Amino acid sequence: MTSSPHLLDHLVLPTINIAVVRERLGKLGFTVAAEARHPFGTENACVFLSDKTYLEPLGIASREKYEASVGEGNVFVARDQAYRFRIDEEGFSAIVFATDDAVADDERFRANAISGGNMLDFARPMRMPDGSEVTAGFRLAFAADLRSPDFLTFCCQRINPLPADRSSLERHENGVTGIARVAVSAPKPAAFRGFFEQVADGPKISTHSFGITVETENAKIEVLTPEGMEAFYDQTVPDEDPGLRARAILFKTRDLSVTSAHLAANGVTYTRKNNRILAKPAPGQGALFAFEEIA
Repeated sequence: MTSSPHLLDHLVLPTINIAVVRERLGKLGFTVAAEARHPFGTENACVFLSDKTYLEPLGIASREKYEASVGEGNVFVARDQAYRFRIDEEGFSAIVFATDDAVADDERFRANAISGGNMLDFARPMRMPDGSEVTAGFRLAFAADLRSPDFLTFCCQRINPLPADRSSLERHENGVTGIARVAVSAPKPAAFRGFFEQVADGPKISTHSFGITVETENAKIEVLTPEGMEAFYDQTVPDEDPGLRARAILFKTRDLSVTSAHLAANGVTYTRKNNRILAKPAPGQGALFAFEEIA
């Protein structure tokens, strides 16, 4: 066990077209980083937040490399392919935790029968705002629950950290500063308590009438019943599927009036509920985006 539970690192949002993501997230007021390609056929254009979490919209850059990677046993690509086949080309497929020791995580996952498959080491170039290029290295340890084929989580270790100053990419016109909560739906949330205890390495987990809340130091993962999704996010979800499905992201914003003004100016339709602004999923935005004023 590590000394403290893992932090939320990033969220994976499959998409058909990175250009559509850039347009949609731009209208929502986010600064979107330059495209970056993985060596296994996928590409992303990330949204980095000042709390050091980020969104990873994920596209397919090379279908040939993508298919070949699946055949070679690449878990990341294989699970992305399965999600696109079973659910949609647009969506919210994975929650990722930060780790300093992916090997230890992988061993823990295997010991508790929740391993998602072989670890993945890779590096990719990343272009910084000043035009310079750095190489980012990662080691991933995957966890999966067989009861939830459409939900993936993994722990991500940075082998050679990126430069600390990403400040220009972390400034967003909508006032967003970070991720407060991530909502996952399941008809029986308590059934997955043990899974999240192992994945996040001993987080505090509380139970309430709408499900469970997994607390890390930088964000909360809510596993909510369909009634909970309706109550907190005004989102109707089916209860036929007993597994986990990632559904919504609640962003912290400095000033909700700034957020609403930006969305209105860009023609983005939204509703209000429980002191939150809700923007429903759309092409280029695979999850419900909620915004709340949090200091």
